[in-house]
Amino acid sequence: MPGAKLDEIDRMILAQLQADGRMTNVELAKRVGISAPPCLRRVRTLEEQGFIRGYHADVDPRELGFEVQVFAMVGLVSQAEVDLSAFEDKCRTWPLVRECHMLNGEVDFILKCVAPDLRTFQTFLTEQLTAAPNVASVKTSLVIRGAKDEPGVPFDVLEERLARDA
Repeated sequence: MPGAKLDEIDRMILAQLQADGRMTNVELAKRVGISAPPCLRRVRTLEEQGFIRGYHADVDPRELGFEVQVFAMVGLVSQAEVDLSAFEDKCRTWPLVRECHMLNGEVDFILKCVAPDLRTFQTFLTEQLTAAPNVASVKTSLVIRGAKDEPGVPFDVLEERLARDA
């Protein structure tokens, strides 16, 4: 199991940083029960190994005037690897697309998009997304409100699983 190669302190560091990536190394060390220098070494190792991909601020899109959030389900004409990769590359160039996930099943991709208003999203939809090469269909759902938006992973579930498998 992937989480098993980390010790308990590493997992505690990850859980604490996931909850608050702005805390100081001294505070982090205190919370996980080790001194600051080894804590910093562990954090750097976790970064180098790819367990920590980066740090960011959780910006509220609506506070910045991005009132529209839409999920777009995209079907492609061809699912050949070269065509899937080309679509993913294209998605990376579209600023309104904030997430792009390839799916198994009826829909090839789901995109999470934000826009300042419906007109901006409609222009993107008609002039870029549906006009993109290999796009066969697009179905959209406008988000009315969000009930949960939690990043990362549930560390309590990981700990329960590790304890059960030990």
